Amino acid sequence: MTAVIAVTIGLLIEGPHIGWTSPWILAGYTCAALAAAAFAWAELRRGEPLIDPRLFRRPVFTGAVLGAVAVFVALNATLLLNTLYLQHTRGWTAFQAGAATLPMAVGATLCAPWSGYLVGRVGPRRPLALGGAFIAAGGLSLAALDRDTGVLLLLTAYLLIGTGFGFANAPLTNTAVGALPRSRAGVAGAITSTARQLGSALGIALAGGLVAGAGAAELAHASRPGWLMVTACGLFLLLVARTARPGSGP
Repeated sequence: MTAVIAVTIGLLIEGPHIGWTSPWILAGYTCAALAAAAFAWAELRRGEPLIDPRLFRRPVFTGAVLGAVAVFVALNATLLLNTLYLQHTRGWTAFQAGAATLPMAVGATLCAPWSGYLVGRVGPRRPLALGGAFIAAGGLSLAALDRDTGVLLLLTAYLLIGTGFGFANAPLTNTAVGALPRSRAGVAGAITSTARQLGSALGIALAGGLVAGAGAAELAHASRPGWLMVTACGLFLLLVARTARPGSGP
């Protein structure tokens, strides 16, 4: 699995530079596919697999794991695109660019415990839907980003994305754990945590690939697909919310 992730991230990073159909990239596709197949084959034959592929036959569990990937793709793409845009296009200092993300941190900090409370009272569906809606709204707010976009709009978008991030984490874990037998609760939590780390790496690689080679003048326009990707991650969470249990948490 480590080889699959490493090769995939490497392909996403190097693809824009050497071409998506170059021999090296095609060889990478093949290696990643073979490594994934070998991992699944080996795990299916083990009495106590590290990651049992059969767990992903449960749509609710699979949706929660993919939702965790999507949340962290959105978060890390936002952090990278924000940093590059504010420092290179707007000419802000590193301190100023970092300070601009404070609304994101505030939204996540305030909404994370609220999300946990909602999961305990009404189940994961409602907070997960809120998380998806806020992330999608934040990404869509910046889909037409240019070098003169107002600071208030930027801060509002960051607040929306941070709020969505705060709402999304608790219900995703709850949904993943609740989709499996209690004896597999630890496995479900571990896989979800790993999915978050995978999402972080994918978010950086995808966002970096989108703006690779763009100068300061073109960076805002080049980053627009990245903000649409953030929007898509939020919309995907709305789909995951539909599969989550509507009742109270366990």
